[in-house]
Amino acid sequence: MIFGTGLIGGSVGMALRGRGWHVSGVDAGAGVAARAVELGALDAEGLDLAADLVVVATPVHAAASVITSIVDSTEWSSDLVITDVGSVKASLVAAVDHPTFVGGHPMAGSEQVGVEGASGELFVGATWVLTPTEVTDPAAYTRVRNVLAELGANVVALDPAQHDALVAVVSHVPHLTAATLMDLAADVGEEHAALLQLAAGGFRDMTRIAAGQPSIWPDICDDNAEAIVTTLDLLIDALGAMRRTVAEHDHQSLLDVLGRASEARRAMSERAPSPEGLVEVRIPVPDRTGVIAEITVLVTELGINIVDLEIAHSVEGDRGVLVVVVDTLSAPTLLATLSGRGYRATSTPVGPSR
Repeated sequence: MIFGTGLIGGSVGMALRGRGWHVSGVDAGAGVAARAVELGALDAEGLDLAADLVVVATPVHAAASVITSIVDSTEWSSDLVITDVGSVKASLVAAVDHPTFVGGHPMAGSEQVGVEGASGELFVGATWVLTPTEVTDPAAYTRVRNVLAELGANVVALDPAQHDALVAVVSHVPHLTAATLMDLAADVGEEHAALLQLAAGGFRDMTRIAAGQPSIWPDICDDNAEAIVTTLDLLIDALGAMRRTVAEHDHQSLLDVLGRASEARRAMSERAPSPEGLVEVRIPVPDRTGVIAEITVLVTELGINIVDLEIAHSVEGDRGVLVVVVDTLSAPTLLATLSGRGYRATSTPVGPSR
């Protein structure tokens, strides 16, 4: 069940339907959900109170009220879990604070607008952040995580506030920067008609995201204002330093900055070699709130990708085993770190596939 059938919600619907799910949905815009049905993003328009998964893909400011109305209602399925796709997490997670809600943010998008630009392959290979908290039900987190992995996403866990600070650097400020540069070029282009004709691939690549949906950004900037302003200040300082470097013809400083940037960009594009096999790490955990958030966020901070995740419950009921599958190269680091945190984890090779 999807609330909001625009670009992201429509893409979620297409991705789920392509993997055998029955998907219904609603949208506040007149005719939008009906169009989503026509395009294959939904099986049907309308509420499905029997749904076991709800994805809230509304604008950021509307998400909290939608989610709260669901968790406060007794009409929905008792097995329901809820996630969202908003790019600001701390304020939303604090407002909902419910075990069956798992905050989420797919780091994927398109310059296309609305359900017309939706694609069932949008999330393949994309990073999808989940933000579990101390109240998150481990079973709810596991179910959402495994569904997203089924869509081809690389799922990572972050603390909500940490997510907002990091996404300001890699998403929010880059978008605002691209929009500012594009607006500047458009202004100059009014006096110099040839300017935009001279725009080469680098300019087009850098400003592509400026073509995205403008209407979502006031909410994002409101909800993540502190992190965005902090990052903008850092960027302004860095641009000021670059201005001085150019004005003073400081070739060495210029080469230093460009060299560091080039090296960092190449490193970001590199992919780790494929592991020869996988390792199943079994982590006995107490039945207490926050343990799923603690361990999954820790794995992300270590830079380790979870290939698979499940929870095995103990018959005693006061403990369980969290099972994570990681690549062979990452397992020693994970085991050592878990040991340092007091977890008595064990590992078993499971081969090249699971």
